Amino acid sequence: MTLLQILILAVIQGSAELLPISSSAHVIVAEKLMGLDPTSPQMTLLLVMLHTGTMFAVIAYYWRSWRASFFDSPQALKTHTLNLVIATAITGVVGLLLLQLIKRVVMHNAPGFEIEHLFGDARLMAASLASAGILIIVSARFAERDRDVSAYSAAWIGAVQGLCLPFRGFSRSGATISTGLALGIGRMRAEEFSFALAVVLTPAVIAREVWRLLKSSDLTLAGGLVHALLPGLMGMALSFVAGLLALRWLSRWLENGRWHLFGGYCLLASLGVLWIG
Repeated sequence: MTLLQILILAVIQGSAELLPISSSAHVIVAEKLMGLDPTSPQMTLLLVMLHTGTMFAVIAYYWRSWRASFFDSPQALKTHTLNLVIATAITGVVGLLLLQLIKRVVMHNAPGFEIEHLFGDARLMAASLASAGILIIVSARFAERDRDVSAYSAAWIGAVQGLCLPFRGFSRSGATISTGLALGIGRMRAEEFSFALAVVLTPAVIAREVWRLLKSSDLTLAGGLVHALLPGLMGMALSFVAGLLALRWLSRWLENGRWHLFGGYCLLASLGVLWIG
């Protein structure tokens, strides 16, 4: 992989990851256009490392508001932590059940099947992008009721996040923020909770992909891992900067009533994926 390819992927990832337009779908399409294999362990690990760069961008961007809300009092910290635990636990349950359903019903228990094998399917990505776009547009029509995140709403947001895990194109941030809006949660609260969930979820995803890389037959334990990690480290720095800029864009459009425009873009992008794929 060349430095230019890493630069392109990092900018796309950092820009699209924190906007509700599915960075994974955009990166996978870019990989295909550059002749790279989006289903390979090396490319999957690079994608996850680019996610790591944007995770640090999320922490840097939201730290002040999280400190003001999450750490306002011991009770506030307890409530927010409980909501995050509930949402993350339900995400794990829904994600695992969906994975087993896909493996048994759709793939008929094919030996060696991993969910990453679906990442290169253009039709599936297009359908996921279109679904996310429709969800965003519909949620934008709900009147804002400025509710706080409750255990009930956290459970629903976690369940929807679980549905996003196997499908590249079904934007995690778009789906979770939209679910929050539909449940009457205030725009800023829905946004902050969605990205707090992302920070909780990302380390587990990174650990899984590192383990998957180590198990791959075409890499040595030490040399192959280092060779795969070095491009990712360069990409992390670039995706961090792009992520900060994207978060400012998202916050401005969400708070100014332009949330539906992201949905319209997802619908157009789904057509583009079909055409390219």
